[in-house]
Amino acid sequence: MSEVPPPVPAKRKSCLVPVLIGLIVVLLAVVGLMWWHNRPIKPVQLSAEEKAVVEAKVEAMQNVEAPTKPAEPTYEKGKKEIILTERELNGLVNEHTTMGEKLKFELATNAVHARIETDLDPDLPVVGGKRLKARARFIVKTTDGNPSFILDDLTVWGVSLPNDWLAQLKGKDILGEVLGGGKGGKVAGIEEMSVEPGQLKIRLKE
Repeated sequence: MSEVPPPVPAKRKSCLVPVLIGLIVVLLAVVGLMWWHNRPIKPVQLSAEEKAVVEAKVEAMQNVEAPTKPAEPTYEKGKKEIILTERELNGLVNEHTTMGEKLKFELATNAVHARIETDLDPDLPVVGGKRLKARARFIVKTTDGNPSFILDDLTVWGVSLPNDWLAQLKGKDILGEVLGGGKGGKVAGIEEMSVEPGQLKIRLKE
């Protein structure tokens, strides 16, 4: 009579991967916003109609006697508000990262929803080679001139992870922790940040 092998003990799920995924989602959002604010200058390509208008203006100026003294140049300040649509935000992720087919953001009232789906590295312990399906919710608000980006929930494979597995990140202002120099830190240069369905608004300081 053959002996029955003892049962294999169940492997404990690692909490490290969900924590890293949550941080990656936040950092991608912040990097996307900072890139948009500091995006490089691109050459302006005029349409045929615009070129015709400009040429007419140049010709008109050439037919007028030049003034003896040039006019005083004027200066106009740029806008203090950056508005990103949901499509633009996801376009930035696709254009400047390799996460375009894996990560998607949805903009709701005072909240940013992130959804990620990707195959995990086969060399990872326990979860290696599996298809990761996760989603997260971040609360966005501004209190007393201090914008915050707070992790409200992280769900992996349909299970909402407890705060103990996330190094107590739930309820914390992750934006202030990352860019503000620690708990209670303020993000330099940003006066207000708000989210409404399909749109993210960032107001800059003077």
